[in-house]
Amino acid sequence: MKTILSFFILLSALTMQAQNEYVKTGDKVPDFTVAMFDGTTVNIKDLQGKVVLLNFWATWCPPCRQEFTRVEKEIIERFKNDAFVFLPISRGENREALQKFRETTGYTFPMGMDPEKTIFSKFADQSIPRSYLLDKSGKIIEIEIGYSNKQFNRLIKKIEKALKYAEH
Repeated sequence: MKTILSFFILLSALTMQAQNEYVKTGDKVPDFTVAMFDGTTVNIKDLQGKVVLLNFWATWCPPCRQEFTRVEKEIIERFKNDAFVFLPISRGENREALQKFRETTGYTFPMGMDPEKTIFSKFADQSIPRSYLLDKSGKIIEIEIGYSNKQFNRLIKKIEKALKYAEH
């Protein structure tokens, strides 16, 4: 009986995971245009030719905030001279929430806004932070859900590898 119960719990978890993730490694990134905090817009197609780290996050999310403490120096500054773009998109929040967050934290790097979760819904239906690393052709080459130092360090290595590959 215990084995059967364990099987159904595992099956349920796998089914839930499949329902929550709409794209997978190897897929082409879904098409979208995001309104940026500074008033501009970015179409993901316009970033082809660059390695892109797409990051869904929220101001109220502790792991997202923890991840951002490392992003500026270890990703944005480190790869600023390469063919690389960090595209963080705030999920489910309005401009005012983002404004307050930026004022409180001092972050000035570009941030996208997805207040209705329209863009996020093309990728998944829950769980942030959630990062998608795209190669220069717009193919998803890595997906990270959550934040840990180990995951973040692994993601940096994946960015380095994607940029090195992009040079050839």
